[in-house]
Amino acid sequence: MRRLFAALDLVVVLIFVAIGRSVHDHGVKLVGMMSTTWPFAIGLAIGWLAVFATRRGGATWRDGVVVSVATVAVGMVLRVLAGQGTAVAFIAVALGFLGAAMVGWRLVFAGFARVRGVPGPG
Repeated sequence: MRRLFAALDLVVVLIFVAIGRSVHDHGVKLVGMMSTTWPFAIGLAIGWLAVFATRRGGATWRDGVVVSVATVAVGMVLRVLAGQGTAVAFIAVALGFLGAAMVGWRLVFAGFARVRGVPGPG
């Protein structure tokens, strides 16, 4: 299940990048998407490594907080190092969107698990 959960988080990052590039008229072509995505993808991988280190399944809202904060923090540092830049508003938007989406799908998952009588993720 961890692979599925990690894939869902990657989809969230890709949606975030696509929306941002579209809103700022940068387009959603492959090269541009990759250029914008890679810092956040590395941050996402580091967040998931932190979740793995705790031997957790990755499906709790707490895991979503860890993964989203790592995604944004590492992503922004890498953007700066790569000369892509950041702004306080961009950091806030990224943390808001990625945090809400990554925690949100986990809350929905836990809700469905409870309704179906399946033990929840925690």
